[in-house]
Amino acid sequence: MLQPKKTKFRRQQKGRMKGNAQRGNQLAFGSFGIKTLESKWITGRQIEAARIAVTRYMQRQGQIWIRIFPDKPITKKPAEVRMGKGKGAPEGFVAPVTPGRMLIEVEGVSFDIAKEALRLAAQKLPVTTKFVVRRDYDPTQNV
Repeated sequence: MLQPKKTKFRRQQKGRMKGNAQRGNQLAFGSFGIKTLESKWITGRQIEAARIAVTRYMQRQGQIWIRIFPDKPITKKPAEVRMGKGKGAPEGFVAPVTPGRMLIEVEGVSFDIAKEALRLAAQKLPVTTKFVVRRDYDPTQNV
């Protein structure tokens, strides 16, 4: 499961996710990708499930890039615990994403394979996504 090796602080505040993604909103590595259309926290397990779905469908052809990393610790108090007594213990890590953020990129496979693989990945994620293609993509020169 994806998580940082070490963090400066064990607990973090929730914060706010307003506005669109300012960084990581363009295709940088692959010819195809999926970008999110809404704000949400994506857990390490969800990212891993999406990664497995893509690699399974592509049958280890081409290359994939995961453009998000869960580095925000999320805490949770046990069930039926009274108010007070401090913040809960860290439960897992999430990646906060805002609209426009690239989640996964793919290269080295045909348009049809990439589209289906990323559709399967999008089903594993809690956000609505959009399939994007590089502007200078030429379908005749690829696989």
